[in-house]
Amino acid sequence: MKLFRLAAVLAVLAGPAYAQMPNLNLLQDAPSKTPEEKAAEAERDKAYKETLKKIPDSKASNDPWGGMRADPPKQPAGSKASAVTGTPKKTKSGTAAN
Repeated sequence: MKLFRLAAVLAVLAGPAYAQMPNLNLLQDAPSKTPEEKAAEAERDKAYKETLKKIPDSKASNDPWGGMRADPPKQPAGSKASAVTGTPKKTKSGTAAN
């Protein structure tokens, strides 16, 4: 039992110590680019940016669910209809006998 406790304490103490170890990079750094490769990359980037400028701006909505949504809520028909026809609104008055 003492051995188990000792192993548990060592494991708890080793965690933070392991986290503080430096990150070692065992791979060699990639060789640097030659001036010709740099010039070719700059030319590709320039051609890419020019191509992006040729793309027209999108004015239409790009909403795939746009047709699935309901129309915006409209004005209630009762308020416009009574104003146009001149008939008063019917309102419930009094108490209901239930």
